[in-house]
Amino acid sequence: MSGSYPNVRMRRTRASGWARNMYRETVMTPADLIWPLFVTEGSGVEEPIATLPGVSRWSIDGIAARAREAVELGIPCVALFPNTPADKRSDDGAEALNPDNLMCRAIKAIRDACGSDIGILTDVALDPYTAHGQDGLIDAAGYVVNDDTVAVLVDQSLNQAEAGADIIAPSDMMDGRVHAIRLALEMNGHPNVQIMSYAAKYASAFYGPFRDAVGSSGLLKGDKKTYQMDPANSDEALREVALDIAEGADSVMVKPGLAYLDIIYRVKQEFGIPVFAYQVSGEYAMIEAAQAAGIGDRDALLMEKLIAFKRAGCSGVLTYHAPVAARILNC
Repeated sequence: MSGSYPNVRMRRTRASGWARNMYRETVMTPADLIWPLFVTEGSGVEEPIATLPGVSRWSIDGIAARAREAVELGIPCVALFPNTPADKRSDDGAEALNPDNLMCRAIKAIRDACGSDIGILTDVALDPYTAHGQDGLIDAAGYVVNDDTVAVLVDQSLNQAEAGADIIAPSDMMDGRVHAIRLALEMNGHPNVQIMSYAAKYASAFYGPFRDAVGSSGLLKGDKKTYQMDPANSDEALREVALDIAEGADSVMVKPGLAYLDIIYRVKQEFGIPVFAYQVSGEYAMIEAAQAAGIGDRDALLMEKLIAFKRAGCSGVLTYHAPVAARILNC
């Protein structure tokens, strides 16, 4: 009988909690999390977002309080997204260049509240500021024009850097914008401001709740398929990443996350650069819906998905569940 048994029993190292912890190949900590936050006008304002249960838009005082919470939880960075009022939106997105806009005021409030204890990542794209909901400037036919948009994105980046942003994250997917932003930062006294490029951002069906959160869903004319990537393509993602690295990106992002684990893995294997995933609004909403329907445990679903990002090669993950995950990891 004993001779027929294998010498190796794979279950030996799974037999107890301490052993499972000791042999665990992939480890996650709160330092692997970035917390996206939505900023709105007013004071003392919390606006729950119906399509993102548990997520709210916060006025600037609330954003500062969330940043302090992040510091206490060990979350190293927050990402800011503004809900620009309709009367400040325009076809040219000029509010993006206002040094007193929501984004800039939120940056300064977080810096005042937390000093250098937290990193501030800022979104660079025009969709929170345009009346038409596109990420860039459009021509008479509604096509998003590349080079004129890049010129505005450069000024938007400088505006945010001068307000105190630590990481500029262009999410627009215009060609050549990383090089232009990097050059402008270097020439204007911001050599240590990082660029985390949305290098492989797909034209995904998972973005709906986010567009509700920033107020662009009802405004969007057409789609974004002329600049965001085709979900069928993976080799193209490697070309996009290679270009952004050559243009000066310090790290790159794959968006969305879970449906593109193969892209994360290929990027990490090919380039060895820090890769981040965005667990986008649709992914978040599905976890919350599973919990509400009683068909899955939110915490277990969340942590399994987050560890999948790490296992695929991510240095970190942007997730609206960041405070939930941090509390679980801190237990």
